[in-house]
Amino acid sequence: MTSLVSGITRGLRAVRWYVGSVMGDRDYERFVAHQRRAHPAAPVPGEKEFWRRRWAEQDAQPNARCC
Repeated sequence: MTSLVSGITRGLRAVRWYVGSVMGDRDYERFVAHQRRAHPAAPVPGEKEFWRRRWAEQDAQPNARCC
């Protein structure tokens, strides 16, 4: 019984991780890690500014997305 619950829990976590990845939940965290690693002297914009720039870029280039 414990292994069944453990398997279900692992499955639900995997689904949650996948959906979050598709929706971009961790994009800002990955961006900050990249900025600090690749451009340590550059200022890191806040999360709100990151999303504002990202959405503006998507609106400026609508052919770069699927929908």
